[in-house]
Amino acid sequence: MSKATYPLKLPASVKDAAARLAREDGVSLNQWIAAAVAEKVGAVETAAFFLKARAGAATGAGLRSFLDRVPDRPPQTGDELER
Repeated sequence: MSKATYPLKLPASVKDAAARLAREDGVSLNQWIAAAVAEKVGAVETAAFFLKARAGAATGAGLRSFLDRVPDRPPQTGDELER
């Protein structure tokens, strides 16, 4: 596996928490950060794939036509927007 280096600047509190978690997991801070980044990449790519598949051929115009069919009336009690 090829590896690349990247200088990473973290807030001290984040670095301290990551170092503590790495120690608890019995791995180096570098290994822990690499695993955390890989986990995040996987989650974002999975979400993007899922949402793209769910959207199918949906378009903004299709959404607009759907929303145009919603009755124009005040929200039910408890569904109001808080300002």
